[in-house]
Amino acid sequence: MTSEHSPWVDNLPKVINATTPLTSEDEENGNQINHVPRTKKALYGIGDTPGTCLLPLFALQQLMTCIGGVISIPLLTCTVICADELPEVKARVLSISFFVCGIGTILQNILGVRLPIIQGASPNFLTAIISMMAADRWKCSTEIPVSHTVNGTTDLPWVVRVRQIQGNLMLASLTQIVLGATGVVGLLLRFIGPLTIAPTIALVGVSLAPLAGSLCQDQWGVSIGTMLLVVCFALFPGKYQIAVPAYTKQERCHINRYPLFQLIPVLLSIAIMWILCCVLTQTGVFPSNSTNPGFQARTDSRLHVVNDTSWFNFPYPGHLGWPTISAGGYVGMLAATIASIIESVGDYFAAARACAVPPPPSHAVNRGIMMEGLGCLIAGSVGAVHGITSYSENVAALVVTKVASRSVFITAGVMLTVCGMLGKFGAVISLIPTPVIGGVALVTFGMVVAVGLSTLQFVDLSSSRNLMVLGLALMLGIILPQWAKNNPRAIDTGHDELTHILNVLLGSPMLVGGMVGCILDNIAPGTTEERGMLKWREEGVSCQKDQSVSPGVTSLYDLAFIARYLPKGLRCSWLPVSPAYNGGLCCRFRRRHQQL
Repeated sequence: MTSEHSPWVDNLPKVINATTPLTSEDEENGNQINHVPRTKKALYGIGDTPGTCLLPLFALQQLMTCIGGVISIPLLTCTVICADELPEVKARVLSISFFVCGIGTILQNILGVRLPIIQGASPNFLTAIISMMAADRWKCSTEIPVSHTVNGTTDLPWVVRVRQIQGNLMLASLTQIVLGATGVVGLLLRFIGPLTIAPTIALVGVSLAPLAGSLCQDQWGVSIGTMLLVVCFALFPGKYQIAVPAYTKQERCHINRYPLFQLIPVLLSIAIMWILCCVLTQTGVFPSNSTNPGFQARTDSRLHVVNDTSWFNFPYPGHLGWPTISAGGYVGMLAATIASIIESVGDYFAAARACAVPPPPSHAVNRGIMMEGLGCLIAGSVGAVHGITSYSENVAALVVTKVASRSVFITAGVMLTVCGMLGKFGAVISLIPTPVIGGVALVTFGMVVAVGLSTLQFVDLSSSRNLMVLGLALMLGIILPQWAKNNPRAIDTGHDELTHILNVLLGSPMLVGGMVGCILDNIAPGTTEERGMLKWREEGVSCQKDQSVSPGVTSLYDLAFIARYLPKGLRCSWLPVSPAYNGGLCCRFRRRHQQL
């Protein structure tokens, strides 16, 4: 980007004509950021930087896409920690949630897997917290003895429960950091193919369907209207470009055309339906009684959150006192962490597919899991009531919006962090009516399923072997978690902690479907071509770098901004999170054996 461009036209002409070859003049003007070639599927590639005016709009759109989970998970957890009737606690927990999700997003996009991914509140940890707080000593009806004071004030019941969540979450996060830093997750990639990734990602969308339904059930009319707007903006008028005045030193005042309907369909839909809900609220169309259906569509249903939230709040480690731990709580959090890792690995591959770039190599996956663990560690230290994970709905939004710029997601992370520190701002965003969020979820969750199933293009679908593996993975991934949910006491090993582990593991559709697909795909007889592994590895999933892929494409996973300051002899090829990582001893032994 040069100083000649106005904020309205930074990089945009070259982005719209994405199939146009880049000239030497384009490279001199910075139109190809990080030397990542544009794809036909994205108007803004991973390395592209939108104009100054468009960048915050795109970031706000991603924020709106994830806002449902960022708001709903901590508010649901407030019920578990006995703070359901304390609005000031809800506002505080909500601000902390925004803060940690923003920090995690920034870490993931800069130092982690370096794909455009949002880190948000994970429902996997909510399940573990509910199981943890189901013990008699943590029930809301139980009187918790006061042990000490924090900052001169006596411990409150919700504070004691949050500290228990903090300690176990931090301990499980350290385990996740170790798994990523030591390369254990990356080593497992050789056993993961399309028949593992497809059911894992698809089941993410399927498992989120009840959440979308719960968000829509209060006012289906608003939700369906929002869904139709997103679909119309993304599919029908997407080719139409809006004339916008612009200025450059070369062309002076002129007109540029922007495909705004295709670039910000989610943001436009939310804005239109939010305004409509405001009008219907003021005219008395929506009921004012909170027990009636349609109340959540009112724009003033959560105004108390704005009133009870302070202007500035910086969550720092230890402000609630020393965290506490327990064996059962740690096991539950660890099970949730394992499920989150499986889900995140699937999201990494889904994001790569949505961006039309090669799948992430092992070192990028290792860094992604390590940064996710670091984000969860930060979340636990500052008092968040949940861990964070990669958000599948934002991955699906990549397909709808065709905006895959890493800069957009970093900006979204900054905005989330600011929302967490400026309590009033975050509270205003939380006023978006729930049915509006549900309408967006209908589209994005469906896209998650579609993105997952699109991975099957590498697989021979005429093979009965592959169809059986896929069918069993999907069926068991749906049935077993539902059975575990409906029959919580059906599994009884005689040991409370072991029973809890099995219930959490069986309760995760992504974990069940992914494990079934992975095990069957690796033990059932079949050629690598039949399984899709041959084409899959040609895309870049192997311990060796695929020489058929241009260096510009593979470099998007590298940490060039760090490597340039390291001595040339310091390659760190032994470090699993280093871009120079050669796969460890096992891959080197296999390559040596193949040469012999």
